[in-house]
Amino acid sequence: MQHIYRNKIILLSIGICMMLSTKAQHAIELNLPDQDEKKYYFGIVLGYNTSHYNITHHPYFLDRDTIQSVNSQNSGRIHLGIMGNWQISRRFDLRFYPLNLIFSEKKFVYTQRLPGDATITTENQGVESIVMSFPLQVRLKSDRINNFRVYTLAGVKYDFDLASNSGASNADNMMKVNKTDYGIEGGIGFQFFFPYFILSPEIKFSYGLTNVHNRDASLRYSNVIDKMNSRMVMFSLHFEGGGNK
Repeated sequence: MQHIYRNKIILLSIGICMMLSTKAQHAIELNLPDQDEKKYYFGIVLGYNTSHYNITHHPYFLDRDTIQSVNSQNSGRIHLGIMGNWQISRRFDLRFYPLNLIFSEKKFVYTQRLPGDATITTENQGVESIVMSFPLQVRLKSDRINNFRVYTLAGVKYDFDLASNSGASNADNMMKVNKTDYGIEGGIGFQFFFPYFILSPEIKFSYGLTNVHNRDASLRYSNVIDKMNSRMVMFSLHFEGGGNK
């Protein structure tokens, strides 16, 4: 008798689960159902980034004992832009940014000891940047699960620093940075489909390939550094939608 009751309870539970599942499927309204049929659409990007330089010391650093160490620390700023998305297929998109402004600050921390003084002091330096970035990315999309999708991306970029001080006159407390940089990017994101737009949170890692340090042997904070390569982590919110079939 208990065996019969147990079987009935199991069958009843399965039946209830199936009814709830069917009802839930009917309850979910598919937002923007024709979005994957559109060839292109645009979006607005808002985000927050942290950045620093990967530093390679110059041989001059080993020959001097005034500056004991130099490190680049992460610092946060915002970025914003306009994105264009071309759907190559149901799996792949090509993304570009006709306008993409990245505000950043690279911080340097020097520990130094003046000649004839045993006291070690710390000096902080900062380099402000306003970068006009032009990324070109390929996005690989998963199948759409109701109003949700996950994707990965990879691409290349060209950066132009509007606030570059590479042409400034010499100053003892200045670090000179070149105007241009090339790099590669990779990341992951998620698409949430709403009735009138798509919200896509995304995290992206950016690696500069160019030495952006404009070394000046006459500057005490510059002559100990050989190469500087930019590193950045970007968290972005993409508000996507519109476009034509």
